[in-house]
Amino acid sequence: MLRIEGLSAWYGEAHVLRDVGLQVAEGEVVTLCGRNGAGKTTLLRCVMGLHAGQSGTVELGGRSESVSAKRPAADISRWPAHARARAGLGWVPDDRGAYATLSVAEHLALPPVVGPRPWSLEEIHEAFPNLHERRASPATRLSGGEQQMLALARVLRMGATLLLCDEPTEGLSPLLVRRVGEILRRARDHGVTILLVEQNLRFATTVADRHYLLAEGRIAGTFDNADVRSREDEFLALLGI
Repeated sequence: MLRIEGLSAWYGEAHVLRDVGLQVAEGEVVTLCGRNGAGKTTLLRCVMGLHAGQSGTVELGGRSESVSAKRPAADISRWPAHARARAGLGWVPDDRGAYATLSVAEHLALPPVVGPRPWSLEEIHEAFPNLHERRASPATRLSGGEQQMLALARVLRMGATLLLCDEPTEGLSPLLVRRVGEILRRARDHGVTILLVEQNLRFATTVADRHYLLAEGRIAGTFDNADVRSREDEFLALLGI
């Protein structure tokens, strides 16, 4: 579904990502972890087309409107962000991206349908009952957890086939962290592929299949859940937690 090769990124003269390569197979949930400042958010922004100072290749694969037909991988490295969104990329930023002048219902009506399996409003309301109850409220009056749910609901409503999620559990209560996990697993069961930036390793092992460690702008290794669980203290030290 996603292949990145030779990705480098800069902020001015600061070299943030250095020749990064990774792959995410269709239907996988993959975590990108690393210390603060390692370049995790920058990598997601590069994939989404939101960071100008980059080089390398980003390829997106997937399915056509016919669910049974494969769509060949496309090099989207030079595509603008809106074209990547229409190709099936869904962006869930760490700041949740809520618009102060729009209600919850308007946020869910705004995105165009881009994929073959968009969630219906009925499915959204079933999965996010708080959003249904507060559908007339301005989005910025929601709690942090509700805004996170809205950010997830918005990309599921548009039928995105690949979600880029940046720290979806940050600042949430344990109850809401579990709820986010349920939603991500449900999205995966609907055929959605997910690349997830996440510092909560225990949460990550409940939703992800594999984990990439990003250190000093490079991929330092890839690990499965058994690796992470057996070396948890080592990984926490690597993450500076």
